[in-house]
Amino acid sequence: MTRHSDPTSGQVGPKSPAIPGGLVIRELAPKEAIVFIRQYHYSKIMPRLTRHYLGFYVGGVLSGVVTLGWGTQPLQTIRKLFPRHGLKSADYLEIGKMCFLPAMNDTRFFGSLVLSALVKWVRENTDCLFLYTLADGIMGKCGYVYQASNFRYLGSFKTSVYRSTATGEKIHPRSARTLLEENARFDGVSKRFWLSHGFCEYKGIEKIDGRMFRYIYPLSRRAAAILRAYPDYEGQKNPKDRDLQFTRRVAPGKYIPTGPPRFCRDICEYNTQKY
Repeated sequence: MTRHSDPTSGQVGPKSPAIPGGLVIRELAPKEAIVFIRQYHYSKIMPRLTRHYLGFYVGGVLSGVVTLGWGTQPLQTIRKLFPRHGLKSADYLEIGKMCFLPAMNDTRFFGSLVLSALVKWVRENTDCLFLYTLADGIMGKCGYVYQASNFRYLGSFKTSVYRSTATGEKIHPRSARTLLEENARFDGVSKRFWLSHGFCEYKGIEKIDGRMFRYIYPLSRRAAAILRAYPDYEGQKNPKDRDLQFTRRVAPGKYIPTGPPRFCRDICEYNTQKY
């Protein structure tokens, strides 16, 4: 069984179980998975801390890819969710990317079948307690596939994104380093952590706020017991389309409600990429 000591250690070669229904999981080379993700996922930005690149094959055809790893703050994420249990980053894996062939997106229940197979794979190949994921409300996603796959909804938090008004490029704050440096020079300060409204107006960039929805799947009895120890997570209603919220910055510190933003995923002028 694969054991994870920290988010930056090397990869290993776990088992590749066959799944009923003709779905087979194989661990892919990173670049093979990234080619698929760049073609079919709405976001081209790859998480930096990725441990597993999993391919889902139907009839010998690569039909979906899921990456597993951690976000930008692996330890803080799990300890914020379960602050009384002293958990570590090795106790969970996060779904970083999940995308399918367009034909599979139109196939009923394929996403749930993939998640069911994924849960089985993680149980067989890791010592993780939890499988964690986020549904990107900025992209209009409430996480229906996770709800249908019995993931537990843990609530939401606000997130921000920039958008080029000229091209529609979605600019993640993590990818805005060069823009932040330019912004600091524009404002005559040493450093900027967020793009200022004046600079955004100058560059033709808008700042949009939305929601991210947390989901988790306990992989063992111990994990289920930990989850039960946090009654605030009990009885939370799964989000629906009506729970999507968007606001757009129109002045420093001032936001107004706006409709769902549209992005062009083929433009990559500002975003930096791992490969």
